[in-house]
Amino acid sequence: MTEALEAFRLETRDWLRANCPPGARGPGEIHSGSTKLSFQPDTIAWLESMADRGWTVPMWPEAYGGAGLTLEQTQVLYQEMQAIDARLPLVNMGTRMLGPTLLEYGSESQKLRHLPLIARGGAAWCQGYSEPGAGSDLAGLTTKAVLSGDQFVIHGQKIWTSGAQNADWMFCLVRTDPEAPKHQGISFVLLPMDQPGVTVKPIRLISGSSPFCETFLDGAIAEKSDLVGRLNEGWAIGKRLLQHERSGQGGLGPAPARSRPVGVTIDLEMPEVLNRYATDPAQKASQRDAVIRWQMRSRAFQLTQARMGQEVRDGKTPGAATSMFKLYGASLAQDKQSLTAELMGTQGIGWEAAGFTEEEIGATRSWLASRAVTIYGGTNEVQANIIAKRVLGLPD
Repeated sequence: MTEALEAFRLETRDWLRANCPPGARGPGEIHSGSTKLSFQPDTIAWLESMADRGWTVPMWPEAYGGAGLTLEQTQVLYQEMQAIDARLPLVNMGTRMLGPTLLEYGSESQKLRHLPLIARGGAAWCQGYSEPGAGSDLAGLTTKAVLSGDQFVIHGQKIWTSGAQNADWMFCLVRTDPEAPKHQGISFVLLPMDQPGVTVKPIRLISGSSPFCETFLDGAIAEKSDLVGRLNEGWAIGKRLLQHERSGQGGLGPAPARSRPVGVTIDLEMPEVLNRYATDPAQKASQRDAVIRWQMRSRAFQLTQARMGQEVRDGKTPGAATSMFKLYGASLAQDKQSLTAELMGTQGIGWEAAGFTEEEIGATRSWLASRAVTIYGGTNEVQANIIAKRVLGLPD
């Protein structure tokens, strides 16, 4: 480690220990940036302190709310956060997905308008991609946007819009040329959620939670100035954003840990669950073997992630290779929730009752929620196709 990087580490360590409130350490609430939700005082104070230093999005340029840190400095920051068990100050689709996409494709005015607000936790975003008739075949989307003066008027329906009920803005793929081939004639626009033309209906899942929503756009308005990139050329931008999304889901970012899968509330350490619940001598050997095998897979995955991180030293998101990490990471996360429930035995299948702890009920519901992990963000089947074509170069 260079002398300058070591000095940065010591300065960062001192600042974090002095400024990270007790309520922002250990498992707990992370600010989403939503103006529609209330947060605990320490969560708010931690966000504000980190935003003042540009450390909510440390690698973004200072002009857009970041700190302009290098990848190495960012890794040091997160290592020191881990050392004091500090949570991330802010996690949402703005920081993980839209922000990096705007840095690459947005106009200067769009960057100045949206990125500093995202960095300070002033707006939460949702993703308007999937439709009832266009999920895995996303290019078949039919939500229509017609340019009228300086505004796009949008009609259509989006589905599986994560967090739409609490979002302030949506980034949305719309069809602006219905006569063009389906991969063309698509544009990428930004629109506020709090307007008469937007209706959100949460979808209740088998786990009992409602992280996904239906979103109806009936004359919703997006300003022409919030068209990202060129008209009818939004497909490439939309795909690039998905690479940023899959990098986060696959744990490729420099953050200390990726956020839990959507809907998963319990994420226990495997040895802890084994020691607490696997008391039957006849079962313990096979259960221990299952845990060890999962841990070996998890560790191998972490090492592969680290190697990929070394190959992208400039901090840019890799291309189609992100699908490998999304596919394997999703299966790994899903297997963990299944194994947790299995280790708990009958205590891992409780829905509600005095005989189950909050943790056990959470494990059951997290196992049910995890069934969606290999679907959202691009199904495992879609990821396998991308890997076959764009990574391995196999013929269609």
